[in-house]
Parts: sequence; C-alpha cells; structure tokens
Amino acid sequence: MIKISAVIITLNEERNLARCLDSIKNIADEIIIVDSHSTDNTTAIANKYNAKVFQHTFQGYAGQKNFATQQAANNWILSLDADEALTPELEKSLIEIKKGPQYNVYQMPRLTNYCGQWIKHCGWYPDRQTRLYDRTKGQWAEKKVHEYWKLNNEKEKKGLLKGDLLHYSFTSINEHLKKIEKYSELAAREAVERGKDASWLQIRVSPKWHFFSEYFIKLGFLDGFYGYVICKLSAYAAFIKYTKIKLYNKGTKP
Repeated sequence: MIKISAVIITLNEERNLARCLDSIKNIADEIIIVDSHSTDNTTAIANKYNAKVFQHTFQGYAGQKNFATQQAANNWILSLDADEALTPELEKSLIEIKKGPQYNVYQMPRLTNYCGQWIKHCGWYPDRQTRLYDRTKGQWAEKKVHEYWKLNNEKEKKGLLKGDLLHYSFTSINEHLKKIEKYSELAAREAVERGKDASWLQIRVSPKWHFFSEYFIKLGFLDGFYGYVICKLSAYAAFIKYTKIKLYNKGTKP
C-alpha cells in the first residue's frame, strides 16, 4: 500500500479550495498547500482540513509545483489545482492505485465547467492531465503558457485512470477574455524569444480554422450556446496571439 501526498498551489482560492479538499479527504495521507501570500481566507480554509501550509513567493508554475512536491513526506504525489475536484469514480480508481501502482505516472481525463455548463466537446474533453506521479521519476518543467510533468525517461508509458477530474474554470465570459489576454501575451513573447514570426496568412486563416475545427470537427455545436462562445473565443485567441507575434517582431507594442 502506497501513501499519497496531495499537493496544491494557491493564490486567493477561497472560492474553490474547500470543494477540492473535500474531494480528496479519503485519498490523501497528507495535504500540502503552497500559498503565494493570499489575502483572502485561503489559508484559513486549508487549516480547517489540517493541511500543511507553506508560504512561498510565486516564481512560475513549474517552480512552485516543484517546491510544493519537495515539501511532501511521500514520494507519490497527487498534484491538483484548487479549482479541480475528484469524481467518486476517480476517487475509486485512486484507492485501487494505492494498493499497488503499475506505472510511475498517471493521467486522468478532465471535464471542464464553463459558466455553469459541463463542456464535453470543442476539443476540451477528455483533456488528459498528469496529476498522479512518483516524484523520484521526473519533475515539473516550465513553459511560459503551460507547465508540464517531465519524466526522466520520456519514453516511459503513462497509466490512465478511470473517472473524471472536474475543473471549475470560468464563471463568466469576462474571466475567459482576461485569461486569453494573459495567455496570448505569454505565448507571443515565448514565440518571439524562439525566433518565430507570424505571417499575414496565419493571422487571417488560423482563427477561421480554429473555429471550424472546434465547432464542427470536434462537435462544439453539441455544447449549445456556450459551445459556440468557446469556439468563437478560441478563434479570437488565435487571432490575437498571431497579431501580437507580428507586432512584436516589427518592434511595435501591441
């Protein structure tokens, strides 16, 4: 029987944290919270669940998650975001894994809640995420836009757990727009640093392809109104990213 340390990084997550911690109470042998100096009730909520709370200035998602992983007493880590929670089926899968894992790292399908609706198409599901791993077999690696778990042996196979990881993402379209602005800026800067430029063709065609692919090929229309909104905003995100790349390469501030 292995022991699992649940590890969560936080910043002002009082809206989400209790739901996340409730979902792991039967799985986690300890709970580690690494907080970036929250100004709300995040740490108070963590203390109610007997979590070990560490204050650590944010230095990138990968750096923060690696620091959090290092604070755990156990080698097996369940790494979650505060806006995520386990379904009962995923909890059952994790209980079985504790009896004896067959892999050193596991992925789980993630189901996202957008403005109160579960999104099952648009390319948003199953959105497999690495969340359970033996920390001695890899580390978090940084990209400007998304961090990822990097195995020491990158050819090693990953297990896939049954049951969904619930992701409570955007509660409003305005929140989504703010994230597009942030991530398009990071992605554009990363592209320019790698010597990439954007063509006028990419700026014109990429948004149209994103919408067509996600709304029709990936069946976004089956998610109704919010499926349409997501696909249109995906097209906008592509447009704004490539436009920023073009402007940065011309020496112009977007």
